[in-house]
Amino acid sequence: MAAKKGGKGREVLVVASKVKEFIKSKGCMTSGDTIGALSEKVYEVLSDAVDRTKGNRRSTVKPQDL
Repeated sequence: MAAKKGGKGREVLVVASKVKEFIKSKGCMTSGDTIGALSEKVYEVLSDAVDRTKGNRRSTVKPQDL
């Protein structure tokens, strides 16, 4: 099975069913492009964390890098 694509054609990094379940539990609905947008935010957070890690001369991303 092919990986789903999010924004910018990249692989989605979040579990869509879990995200939708969480949003529904808060009394809201999920639009069709929400999962891709959330995945893009995750890419941004992780990219920034990697930059911080490298800036601190480490190769292991740690919670404080997030």
